[in-house]
Amino acid sequence: MSQLQLNLNLDELKDYVMNSDLLSIYKAMIVLVLNEYMEKERDEHLNVSPYERSDQRQDFRNGYYERELMTHIGSLQLKVPRTRNGEFSTDVFEKYKRCDQAFTLTMLEMVVQGVSTRNVDTVVRQMCGETVSKSFVSTLTAKLDPVVQQWTNRPLNTEYYPYIFVDAMYIKVRENRKVVSKAVYIATAIHEKGKRDILGMKVSHEESYEAWKEFFQELKGRGLQTPRLIISDAHAGLKKAVQKEFIGTSWQRCTVHFKKNLIQGMPKKNIGEIKNELKHIFDVDTPEKARQLKEDFVKRYNDHPKLQTVINKLEDGFDDAIQYMNEPLKVHVYIRSTNSLERLNQELRRRERVIRIFPNSQSAYRLLGAVLMDYAEVYHKKRRLVDTL
Repeated sequence: MSQLQLNLNLDELKDYVMNSDLLSIYKAMIVLVLNEYMEKERDEHLNVSPYERSDQRQDFRNGYYERELMTHIGSLQLKVPRTRNGEFSTDVFEKYKRCDQAFTLTMLEMVVQGVSTRNVDTVVRQMCGETVSKSFVSTLTAKLDPVVQQWTNRPLNTEYYPYIFVDAMYIKVRENRKVVSKAVYIATAIHEKGKRDILGMKVSHEESYEAWKEFFQELKGRGLQTPRLIISDAHAGLKKAVQKEFIGTSWQRCTVHFKKNLIQGMPKKNIGEIKNELKHIFDVDTPEKARQLKEDFVKRYNDHPKLQTVINKLEDGFDDAIQYMNEPLKVHVYIRSTNSLERLNQELRRRERVIRIFPNSQSAYRLLGAVLMDYAEVYHKKRRLVDTL
């Protein structure tokens, strides 16, 4: 389809801005844009502009019908164009994001189950009216759950992922009439073509060796091949599971977390220069250079009474923190930390904070899975981080 040029009714938009609150303004802008988009879609389908006479005409305009689109900002009433023979169909509703559907559905579940928090109930009623039935929630669930399930179980043997990032975040879920913490395990990667991807997720109990082991086994069951490097924080159970499930894979300890951990153990005063020396150990590009800087640091401050704990930690974790230096220089900046995964977690948190307490584990799986699906599509459209690995 060619690019659509939109001509918005600015007088109508101005009236909304001058006489509405911020949410109404936002909704009005979206309604105007979507209505105009659908209008241009119909023009393109007909192959003529309004009031234009042409032998190339495909059909005739036949007014509009109203249709509701539910989004995370509320219910939008749209004017959907029609044609005489009924063959025209807009793609606006197909482009409605899965994560918005999941967000709405999770909030609906909270109302139906009577576990709404803060102003969630008010927001849901603004979005969906005064009544929300269990059958309505079930209908939406039946449509969305298989989509998320299919994505999270898709085969992973079509690509090779040399670098994998893993982390866990905690959420609150209602279970057996109690609010409990659940761990959400997430795996992302850089595949051999140089782009990021999201491999999968799992909602489970506390972060442990057994849980990480099961998560890795599920990824391998979907065809994941042994990577060259797995990057994560220093959770003991995670590290043990990596060693158990990925024989021959090196483990890279996130350098950002490692440096923070070392600096936290230092005195608070007059250590600016010492901090800089410590950070510089990880700024070089080969293991040999890093090791020499580390040895120099240890030798220089070995007799410092307040740095003994820091030196011991540096010695213990050094080799795990420089594994990325054995990889090509062009990927060092991308694989030495879990920063990319941390940023993804922040986006998940942005959605999760509104819900605060999920009504059940499946609801959390659905919402977070839908958000991850959308981000996976964004990754696929971006340029490569590096050339083919």
